[in-house]
Amino acid sequence: MTTSDTATLLEDAADRIADISRPDLQIMLRRAALRLRNAAAVSMDDDVEEVLRDVAGELGMTRNDTIRFIVREWMETNTYLPVHNVDEDSDVDGTA
Repeated sequence: MTTSDTATLLEDAADRIADISRPDLQIMLRRAALRLRNAAAVSMDDDVEEVLRDVAGELGMTRNDTIRFIVREWMETNTYLPVHNVDEDSDVDGTA
């Protein structure tokens, strides 16, 4: 489950708190606590933070998702991760 899924579940539960069963609420809260406990905050210099916020806004992503995206792209570009090659015979479902 992704962070946004967990956040969406928690927001939905907050909107209809009277309808959520106690065990379901406990599960969601434990999941959220586990994510918070395991989340490693990455702090940046002020100038980097400003640009990061701008890029995140342009991409319509959260700050953390933008950092993950940038790191993945950098790793693929520098061959630390495999690049998914697309050739003429590849099936791309209209997204090449």
